[in-house]
Amino acid sequence: MIDTTPPGGHFSDVQISLEPDGAYTLTVGTAEFGNGTATVHQQIAATVLSTSPARIRLRQSDTAHGGHDTGAFGSTGTVVAGRASGLASHDLREKLLDFASAYCGAPRQRCALSGEAVTCDGKRVTLSELHKAAIAAGRALSGAGKTSGTPRSVAFNVQGFRVAVNRVSGVIRILKSVQAVDAGTVINPMQCRAQVEGGVAQALGAAMFEEVVIDENGRVSNPAFRNYHLPAFADVPRTEVLFASTHDRLGPFGAKPMSESPYNPVAAALANALCDATGVRFFELPLKPDRIFAQIAAQAGRRR
Repeated sequence: MIDTTPPGGHFSDVQISLEPDGAYTLTVGTAEFGNGTATVHQQIAATVLSTSPARIRLRQSDTAHGGHDTGAFGSTGTVVAGRASGLASHDLREKLLDFASAYCGAPRQRCALSGEAVTCDGKRVTLSELHKAAIAAGRALSGAGKTSGTPRSVAFNVQGFRVAVNRVSGVIRILKSVQAVDAGTVINPMQCRAQVEGGVAQALGAAMFEEVVIDENGRVSNPAFRNYHLPAFADVPRTEVLFASTHDRLGPFGAKPMSESPYNPVAAALANALCDATGVRFFELPLKPDRIFAQIAAQAGRRR
């Protein structure tokens, strides 16, 4: 389980504006550091504004442009900042339709936004024309959205392993890896699936290989990667990712946080599978072959 947003709240302030060429500029304070939020913000805005993500120009990570954000930590990039992007886009959408209705002299309910234009009662007006008309009228077509990150959203992940254990060498062979993911409405399935697969890989490193060894003088005795094993591609099994069909009222379009959540259940699931295979309960990580062999041998000795 993971609950998003640091206690005490997390704030996000997003602006979006229509540009002279009919595209949009979305200003978000949160940072992109490989978690895919840049794409998600563009997808959210594009969905609300009935356009393509390519027409959303993203400015982020710089308060000189506006778009204050507490920070992209605590699983807030999509749930908090993404919701602010959605609110800002909804605000702009309503202003665009209101202005187009007045500009065309058509009922508001007969105006629809699509792609690069607004159609009002059968008359098509490009967004660039609307921008020009708004400037002439002394108006700027822009929207703003703010969120506070309260209350907190909660997501769940379940990891399952099938393993084989060599009783002579203590080596674990992972035969199957599956993770079920409760991410609410998954805005970008490809990115979220990759995030889960990466979380499993990182967690297997902690569960099976990585260990900082401290000598009697308090020094790290394995300070180089030569004897500190980080998992390589060959060490990581293919993981099947299953998305649960859930919806969260707090996130944009029903999305939930994910972040480090895929990491959390992996070591416990692997230790449970190891216990099921060997009958030995292991309480210490990493689950290295020498430790597994020693425990299995000790158990065999006790049985004699």
